[in-house]
Amino acid sequence: MRNILKDLRPEKIRNWVLLLLIFMVLLGFASVIDNYLNARLFNRISTSVAIFAILAVGQTLVVLTRNIDLSVGSIVGFTAYIVGQQLSQHNEMTPMTAVLLAIVIGAILGAFNGYFVAYLKIPAIIVTLGTLALFRTILVEYSDAQTVLAVELPQWIHDLPRMNVFSYERFHLRYVVAGMLIVVISFQLILRYTSFGRKLYAIGSNPEAAKLTGFANQKIIFIAFILCGALAGLAGFIFLVRIGQVTVVAGIGFELKSVAAVVVGGVNIFGGSGSVLGAFMGAVLIDLIENSLIRWLEISEFWRDALLGILILVSVATDTVIMKKLRTFWLKKQIQTKIDIQ
Repeated sequence: MRNILKDLRPEKIRNWVLLLLIFMVLLGFASVIDNYLNARLFNRISTSVAIFAILAVGQTLVVLTRNIDLSVGSIVGFTAYIVGQQLSQHNEMTPMTAVLLAIVIGAILGAFNGYFVAYLKIPAIIVTLGTLALFRTILVEYSDAQTVLAVELPQWIHDLPRMNVFSYERFHLRYVVAGMLIVVISFQLILRYTSFGRKLYAIGSNPEAAKLTGFANQKIIFIAFILCGALAGLAGFIFLVRIGQVTVVAGIGFELKSVAAVVVGGVNIFGGSGSVLGAFMGAVLIDLIENSLIRWLEISEFWRDALLGILILVSVATDTVIMKKLRTFWLKKQIQTKIDIQ
């Protein structure tokens, strides 16, 4: 009986619902768009979702602690531009060096956010709303609004998006997609099986109780913001690779999509519950809908943005009302099962 209850945990139910929604979206668009279900759709979605899935992972770490990072879009743009500029000036730079540079830049910007939130106790929404504009302004001033052109970048930047780990007929698993999957799986395991992951959940569930237990709340929140920034930096590198050139407006609006992926994926916006796997499926669902709506010419761009907003509202309402009741029901059943066993 206990095994059955474990399998019926609300978070698992949410993940199965997300899979069902993805399947229904595929069937729905297949009925209105000619030649919709094909290898090209898989290749396009898997590549484009890599950026938002990595951002969603970082955002999940922060949201679990009852915070939010609205500056991730600016960090993506800042990192992509700086790395792109360095590559244009130093064509001999290796891919690994470029990746590490992107991660370090993102981590520094994330640490800036984390210091103000964790140690100065300024609300995260205020700090990151300010740094969203600050990082972008610094980038515009530094770059003098110039574009890093594709012709200035080394050849491997143009080759990397088309390089495959393996292929089956016309289906391809790109290197950038494999990197994204490694990030998602790694952080899913970290949250589930490490003390750091348990501390993130504990702080988000009850910060005062976590502090009394002896958890270093400030340090853990600080690290969460650093990791979020580092992952945004990695997403910035993938953005550079995928687009092939960078302007100062790169990454604008990415913060909304990362938050949307997190809440649609079942991560509680008030902290304490959710998973990286759910955030990943949320990113897949959103990216699938956006890409499909672009191909469905009868829907305007304004309605695409409106749909994203509706998804956020519905997801938060669902988590607040329905999932809360499911969690309460599940806990009662667990307690009753333990009493029956005794």
